[in-house]
Amino acid sequence: MANCVKHYSFFIISAILVSSIFAFTKAINNEFSIDLIHRDSPDSPFYNPSLSFTERMNNSFHRSFIRSNSFCSRSAVVVPSNNGEYLMKLSIGTPPVRILGVADTGSDLTWTQCLPCKKCFKQQTHLFNPTKSSTYKPLPCGSQMCHGAFSTSCNRTKRTCGYHITYGDDSYSFGDLATETIRFGSSEKSQVSLKNIVIGCGHNNAGTFSGDKESGIVGLGGGSVSLISQMGSSIGGKFSYCLTPFYQHNSSVPKSRIHFGANAIVSGNKVVTTPLAKKFPATFYYLTLEGVSVGKKRLDFRKVSFSYGEGNIILDSGTVLTLFLPEIYVKLETMVKEQIKLPTVADPLGALSLCYKSLSIEKIPIITMHFKGADVILGPFNTFVGTSESSVCFAFAATYGVPIYGNIAQTNFLVGYDLKKKRVSFKAADCSTKLH
Repeated sequence: MANCVKHYSFFIISAILVSSIFAFTKAINNEFSIDLIHRDSPDSPFYNPSLSFTERMNNSFHRSFIRSNSFCSRSAVVVPSNNGEYLMKLSIGTPPVRILGVADTGSDLTWTQCLPCKKCFKQQTHLFNPTKSSTYKPLPCGSQMCHGAFSTSCNRTKRTCGYHITYGDDSYSFGDLATETIRFGSSEKSQVSLKNIVIGCGHNNAGTFSGDKESGIVGLGGGSVSLISQMGSSIGGKFSYCLTPFYQHNSSVPKSRIHFGANAIVSGNKVVTTPLAKKFPATFYYLTLEGVSVGKKRLDFRKVSFSYGEGNIILDSGTVLTLFLPEIYVKLETMVKEQIKLPTVADPLGALSLCYKSLSIEKIPIITMHFKGADVILGPFNTFVGTSESSVCFAFAATYGVPIYGNIAQTNFLVGYDLKKKRVSFKAADCSTKLH
């Protein structure tokens, strides 16, 4: 991995984050599925009809670059930006209180704003009051979970555990760690109930949270305190998602979905599987990308950069563009130009570096991602994205931050995580159908 340094304007290639609200759809024993609603769709509370398509794209680039840069941190008390692009609807406590949290694959601890609140950002829903929940139990100082990959402290009077999280954009949350019941579902008959989940009860929270639209963070990373890890045995260590292309995000098309447990198994013909690499911090999902082919010409990363070894790229459903170090990206862009013999144009957003005025599908070369043991063949809509009515741009970019395998490259694929077997599977699929 390259060291994180100050970026220069010609390498500011931010990633669009596919932004979503998780809406419960189905639950049977240890399997359930949830719809994903794009941040900029009319169904989202973030939707702003006054913004143009270009403005929404530009805002997404900015948010994503902050996220990419924040992945550089190796500090135990600084985690990626809270400015995630997913929202999850769930309930906590008994009786259940509905909350809306930023769902983040780059964070572990799930927390919400709580009473009494010394400093809180505005939110539409009522703040959670732990004294009114019969299932809220403060976490003892001696608990193993009190020593997570973030700053903790002990209240010597109460002998309970506190937490302190600072995000990459200087937002923060201070509060108490506790175990609580979390529920997915809108009715008692369809609910999945998870008991004794460690959460953070934030009494002092501030930063760049998006106004009054959310109430905390839902941690979907790979660390021990994340919601995914705590669900562990109940879902068999498995979750997956199938993401529709961004241009299909409207009310008439079935939503993207995330699956847990038996629903998450990716099987059948043409499934390719690659191992998850074990690296610090455990929050991130690291894969080993050995190279990229454009048509029949292959770029072998090991011959280009010593920075690309085992676990050299993060698989992140929250970042749309695929980001490489500059020395890799420049060579890849040259290979693409050699295949597409057309005049280039400037990106009207000023973000992406390889753009064309128009580009037919037939002229887009086949690009193959050579993961360790798994060749993932990308379609045209995985590699190029329209940034305006008059430009189509290459959906890969240079970054001085951490390399990321982004969301555009993952659309119309079933992407399955098996944390017990420590592997990720890919299978091409039409994610706009109700079958996924």
